[in-house]
Amino acid sequence: MNTYNETSAKSLIDSLIDWKYNNHGIEKQFTFKNFSEALSFIVRVGLLAEKKDHHPEWSNVYNKVDIRLSTHSAGGLTDKDFDLAKSIDKIA
Repeated sequence: MNTYNETSAKSLIDSLIDWKYNNHGIEKQFTFKNFSEALSFIVRVGLLAEKKDHHPEWSNVYNKVDIRLSTHSAGGLTDKDFDLAKSIDKIA
């Protein structure tokens, strides 16, 4: 499993839409019209994450969903994080 630091992950982060490196992970905030749309997004991402056996950290306040991806068992970013980020962007 490839692991990445901020420098080695730059090209992969640049290939994503609005994801940012922070503290050995990548993060993004998603904004929706209302709580119902945000909750629907959370459920779809949750089902996808379960299927991929890679689970994000997230928080939700009304229409905003903050997601953080990092592979805890590897101590930072791996290919699994970038794969899940791309899949999440497709759902959004």
